Amino acid sequence: MALSASAAASAGRGARAEKVGRIFERFDANGDGGLDRDEMAALVVAVNPRVKFSEDQISAILDEVFRTYAEFILPGGRGLSLPGLLRTYDDGAGDVDRDFLALSLPPLESGESSPEIAAGDPAAASSPPSGAAAAASLLDDHIKPLGAAGGAPSSSSRAAAAAPAWATSPSHGIAFDSSWALLDDLEILVKRLRSKQLRRTSSIDTINGSGGAGNNNFDSFSEAGWSREISGQADSASTAAPWDETSRDYLTFVKELAVLRTRADASRSREEAFDNHMVIGRALSEHRLFRDALSSFRRACELQPTDVRPHFRAGNCLYALGRHSEAKEEYLLALEAAEAGGSQSADILPQIHVNLGIAMEAEGMVLGACEHYREAAILCPSHARALKLLGSALFGVGEYRAAEKALEEAIFLKPDYADAHCDLGSALHAIGDDDRAVQEFQKAIDLKPGHVDALYNLGGLNMDAGRFVRAAEMYTRVLSIRPNHWRAQLNKAVALLGQGESEEAKKALKEAFKMTQRVEVYDAISHLKTLQKKKPKPPKGKDDSQGEEAFVVVEPSKFKRVGRKTTLRQDLANALDIRAFEKTTKLGRCDAELLRKEMNETDVPISYSGAGNPEKSIRKAALEVILHRLLSFLKPDTFQGSVKAINERILSVLDASGSGRVDLGMFFAIIAPICSGPVDKRKRVVFDALLWRPASEGSRGQIRRSDALSYIKLLRAVYIPTHGASDMLEMHGESDPTMVSYTEFLEMFNDPDWGFGILSTLVKLEDSDHIRHGRHTCSICRYPIIGSRFKETKHSFSLCNRCYSEGKVPSAFKLDEYRFKEYGNESEALIDKCMCFNLHSKKLEADT
Repeated sequence: MALSASAAASAGRGARAEKVGRIFERFDANGDGGLDRDEMAALVVAVNPRVKFSEDQISAILDEVFRTYAEFILPGGRGLSLPGLLRTYDDGAGDVDRDFLALSLPPLESGESSPEIAAGDPAAASSPPSGAAAAASLLDDHIKPLGAAGGAPSSSSRAAAAAPAWATSPSHGIAFDSSWALLDDLEILVKRLRSKQLRRTSSIDTINGSGGAGNNNFDSFSEAGWSREISGQADSASTAAPWDETSRDYLTFVKELAVLRTRADASRSREEAFDNHMVIGRALSEHRLFRDALSSFRRACELQPTDVRPHFRAGNCLYALGRHSEAKEEYLLALEAAEAGGSQSADILPQIHVNLGIAMEAEGMVLGACEHYREAAILCPSHARALKLLGSALFGVGEYRAAEKALEEAIFLKPDYADAHCDLGSALHAIGDDDRAVQEFQKAIDLKPGHVDALYNLGGLNMDAGRFVRAAEMYTRVLSIRPNHWRAQLNKAVALLGQGESEEAKKALKEAFKMTQRVEVYDAISHLKTLQKKKPKPPKGKDDSQGEEAFVVVEPSKFKRVGRKTTLRQDLANALDIRAFEKTTKLGRCDAELLRKEMNETDVPISYSGAGNPEKSIRKAALEVILHRLLSFLKPDTFQGSVKAINERILSVLDASGSGRVDLGMFFAIIAPICSGPVDKRKRVVFDALLWRPASEGSRGQIRRSDALSYIKLLRAVYIPTHGASDMLEMHGESDPTMVSYTEFLEMFNDPDWGFGILSTLVKLEDSDHIRHGRHTCSICRYPIIGSRFKETKHSFSLCNRCYSEGKVPSAFKLDEYRFKEYGNESEALIDKCMCFNLHSKKLEADT
């Protein structure tokens, strides 16, 4: 972002802090630097001149404020500090400008004041109430603390006085007196429902000995997934209001609500009915009755389909209900209406883009979310949260440098943004700047001592650095806050193993298994037991000292093959790497034939590259939509991981210039070899994808040799980057204008040295994923051998795929060369054994 925009935002925040300071000084009667309960009570009453508070109401509000902002309470009974008061305003508990005017304080000097951006907090309308902002929903019909009254029509002063805090804002949008009356009646209904359900909940808690929300430390996490700004299905248990929608009280409430909706529909004009339903929906949404609010917003959409507000708020409700795909569609309708509305909708556009991005993230569409966060930041350059979300999403797709820049901008605008510091630490760790990463994680922890994500990530950094004791301490702190955090428990076990604490590690693993019941944790426990039972024997003549390694890594030239069927060590290493990528992206579960279907059904306009060549290129976000169709069987989190891996390994090569666009035909040709299906079909899809590109159209089933060579160069750059793929073109020539048929292309593709002949090894790995070799375990890692078994013919020790590819042999056997034979299954090993026995018998007979 431009420095001038950031500086302007900083100046605006300074003016805001100055106003809060003036308000603070006004009510700090004894000048002790804090607002005690009496001073806070005077403040609440003064900024709500039209509201008549009872003593119980004041007490309840103050209890909520002092509990929520306990970290800002000064010792010695001095009360809430100035930073604490500023934080209440930052959290949306009140409007600084309104309160400043309500108190008739002298205005700031000219040039000192800078109004807040009208768009406000992009997800505020849909955020679960937190801190003091939650007081209104927790205290029945009490007014939010610090919220100034006003904004109601003069003829509706009674309704305004009893209205919830959101309706007292000058921007409440309520246009008709009938809406105020409906709001008043609805608040009474909700208050009645809440009081009945709270009594029932209290009775249940008393019976169970439970404290209700006492164990809820949801705020210890970062904004989800980077964002929990809108309550979603995954965290609804922690953030949803305690409405029992199956109770008789709730069913009665729904019937009474239907009466109010009937009154709204009977309004004198379409505009009044629209206003009525919007008010009902907004009030229900504030009370977290999202399902009922959605019905009202849907009715408002029917009355005024081109109005942006009902679509936007319907999207918020759908997201809160966990219906992310529907929420995305509503936000898209809101975006369309806002863009058509011109300057009238300018204030809400950043909010729509942010919430649309969050909804897309929930579906796993992180590249698309990045575009909307970026658009929100452009429209509102001083919006720290939009920049934070952009940085977090960029981190999620592996673009760490861009993530670092966006997160630094967010922190510049909001230095106390703990979640931004945490995510910046993760980005810095990813690019290898661990010293700064530690500082950022520590800042996040200093700002929020119970920040689970920062503690967990700091533990991971320490573990990567080999500081196992420190890592275990971090994971222990995570578990003290989140006892059911199974990943922390599992990583703690690994850290304890790193310290040599095998027994403690086994206990931690068992606890992790109890929490998650995942089979991989069970396998880890079994493997740990195996390691303890089968400790490698030391070489003859040597003590079993702690410094003796169980294996040595030998150079590739010492590995000899017995028979042509035994895979070369380097080829296996490359194939294993490709297979790991195939598993991460889940492309191995995508039928190659689906790529052909996409080519037939996708209409991509022809564009021109920087070199003037025609191509069917699309933006990365549009490519993500196609990937979402191809991998529709994946859950959102898994799909995010797939997109990240594809972006880091494939798109970074295809979009080396950073234009954000990708040649779609070339992309299909790159992924086709690692999709599922017969090998011949995969190769045919590769050729068809190259034919589909504009450069090959009208060529009668042939492609240019130069295009084929360019493709193979890119293919090797993606999957075998360690080989000298750049030398290929020097040998074969890139400017060859001749055309090649499918048969000629196959010869180029199958070339083991300059093509992609490694595909046969990859297919062998795919077919052997579930093949086990009885009780045979790898002599190095001690895991049961899955896939091929590599047996050393002289000393008869066996290696798994991984250890063979890495050149590891037991340290007890140090030879000039090692001769290995590959067995795809135990039947092959048995046949080989029988043949050896027969040969040995014949030799004995000949000798006798």
